[in-house]
Amino acid sequence: MRRNVNMLGGSLYTGIISYTVPVMITGVLQLLFNAADLIIVGRFCGPNFVGAVGATSAIINLIVNLFIGLSNGTGVTVAHALGAGDDEDAYRTVHTALPTALVSGAALTLVGVFFAEDFLVLMKTPAETLPLSTLYMQIYFGGIVFSMIYNFCASILRAAGDTRSPLLYLTIAGIINVPLNIFFITVCHMDVDGVALATIISQAISAALVVIALMRRTDACRLYLRKIRFYKNQLLKVIRIGLPAGIQGTTFSISNVIIQSSVNSFNSQAILDGNSAAISLEGFVLTMMNSFHQAAINFVGQNVGAHQFKRVRKTFAICLGYVTIVGLVAGVGMWYFGEELLSLYISSSPEAIAVGVTRMGFIALPYFVCGLMDVTTGTLRGLGSSFVPMLISIAGVCGIRIIWIYTIFQMPAYHTLESLYISYLISWIITFLAELIAFVIIYRRRAKVYQT
Repeated sequence: MRRNVNMLGGSLYTGIISYTVPVMITGVLQLLFNAADLIIVGRFCGPNFVGAVGATSAIINLIVNLFIGLSNGTGVTVAHALGAGDDEDAYRTVHTALPTALVSGAALTLVGVFFAEDFLVLMKTPAETLPLSTLYMQIYFGGIVFSMIYNFCASILRAAGDTRSPLLYLTIAGIINVPLNIFFITVCHMDVDGVALATIISQAISAALVVIALMRRTDACRLYLRKIRFYKNQLLKVIRIGLPAGIQGTTFSISNVIIQSSVNSFNSQAILDGNSAAISLEGFVLTMMNSFHQAAINFVGQNVGAHQFKRVRKTFAICLGYVTIVGLVAGVGMWYFGEELLSLYISSSPEAIAVGVTRMGFIALPYFVCGLMDVTTGTLRGLGSSFVPMLISIAGVCGIRIIWIYTIFQMPAYHTLESLYISYLISWIITFLAELIAFVIIYRRRAKVYQT
């Protein structure tokens, strides 16, 4: 098909760029949804509402990431099947994905709606923003099933080499999202509830479009709604690869929740607002780098299925190079224009802007190291190894940050935002080096098995 990137042949340099650019733009658009939420709320409702919405991001990611990992497992399983030329395996995986997304969405709705306030209280969310944050989370999780459907189906399209379709559908949804935000806030006189409702509607549109795209395909990834069911072998493989990936994502989120709780402990609205705005901006750098994580998963996955291990090694090296360049350029640019960018979110608090600039100096500038870590993780998953990077991440990301927060950060001399933020870089470096060693060992084992 015209939209598909050929992962098994041709130049990897141009192939990876052709694949990642639409993924990168898709991720940026997805973040623009959230940025539009914060900017519009900040402009029309006030800075306290920015903190209310921003305070939910860490806990939302914590709950959602476990199931997003299953969507990654779906992508890897499809990539292996397509690389091996096993159409039946691909067909069964596709038809297992949609019911898995529906069940995941239902489970997330129950947890998010009924326990939103409890989670936010555990995070020490300030009392003045707690009711607003709770309302936003409850409405958001009420429609989370649409996000699950989009992510599972988009992972299938990307595994098949089609990164343009998810971009197109998210663009359409994004165009609708912004005026919906303004309509609900200015005409209906809503605030965080209007923002959450606009997000749900836009996600429903993107979910419907991506399902239709699968139904119109003419290859092994075509979806027939009447034939969806759980296929045991494919479901088990999705779980085997996806569950550790989900636990790994949740681990990252746990550490971020702990850090967010530590930020909340300063009991300052300026710190909360500045930190929330900076997180939103940093997300753009992360999602740009994450496109190479996605490329590593699917390029490696298809080439492992086809037993082309020289292309696996070359894919890994190219993705590491690309992610370093993108991470450095985007991170330095984000920090350099930090005040101007933060002022889009916060218009009346110089103190909050100063907090945001401080955070970006510690996190956005060296963010490329996180990109190196993520590419290595994606490569290991593409090789079919998901448990090992999960263990490394638990120890290297969550473990180091928790130890840091409950030891160094508790010392009066180091109980500062700067001390808190430096734990990110330390955990990235250690985790990347450990995963790099794991890649060398696992790659040699996989290549040896298929060459003998």
